[in-house]
Amino acid sequence: MAAQSNPGAPTNEETEGTDEVADLFRALGRQIRVARERAGLSRKELGDRIGYGEETISSVERGRRTPQPELLVAVDRELDCGGLLEAAAEDVERAKSRRRVRHPEWFRDYARLEAEAVELCFYSTLTMPGLLQTRAYAQTLFTARRPLLDEETIEQRAAARLDRQQILTCWPPPMVTALIEESVLLREIGGRAVQREQMRHLLEMGRLRNVEIQVLPLKCEGHAGMEGPFVLLTPKGKPQVGYGEFQSVNRLITDPEQVRMLAARYGSIRGQALNPAESSALIEKLLGD
Repeated sequence: MAAQSNPGAPTNEETEGTDEVADLFRALGRQIRVARERAGLSRKELGDRIGYGEETISSVERGRRTPQPELLVAVDRELDCGGLLEAAAEDVERAKSRRRVRHPEWFRDYARLEAEAVELCFYSTLTMPGLLQTRAYAQTLFTARRPLLDEETIEQRAAARLDRQQILTCWPPPMVTALIEESVLLREIGGRAVQREQMRHLLEMGRLRNVEIQVLPLKCEGHAGMEGPFVLLTPKGKPQVGYGEFQSVNRLITDPEQVRMLAARYGSIRGQALNPAESSALIEKLLGD
């Protein structure tokens, strides 16, 4: 099944009510951070006290993840916020119902499968995988689109992309493997500051138990991924599928033989890539340089 998008039509995600909701989530994240720092606690210490992981606390404080009502209530009571965060729990529930992501028809099948995936495998040659991008990085990519997108659409699509990232920290989370070519790390999309923030975020994501990040080094003389990037996705209780994008052509691959070939390529590329520990060391080295 394949679909080609109209150059003037939306080319990834669209949202309704995204800007206001994103602002609310960022504001609540800042309030949690201020209350935590006032109490003299690290993110890990706060997470340990209320039963959440350090990465969850970090993501909520930075506005990258929806602050679930239960978390707000727990933080409010633990840090003695006087009911302010607990009162905001109802606002979050209303905001979640407004934050409805609408995908173009050609993207809907993939988006639905991604949301219920038990395993995701990315091979990226030009940019970071969407589920691992920072807001600034995603904004840069949408800003660079041609034909040009207006500012409101750029913000909506960047927020929608981050909204999809919640599957990485939900429970149970999908198992994720990201094979990223070293050239992606060296390409300063958005400038050096944005790229450095993106690499630090990549290191954070790589510390999640369900995420493995591997870098394919530039010195690799040849590999099975020379034909371009792709995604392998396994929905719960369903066969594995593939997905690819090239310019304005977007394709969901369901033919078993084609999916098998992609899986074989992925395994071959993964065998030539640095292991997760070596990959993290390389990213840290590039950050140091």
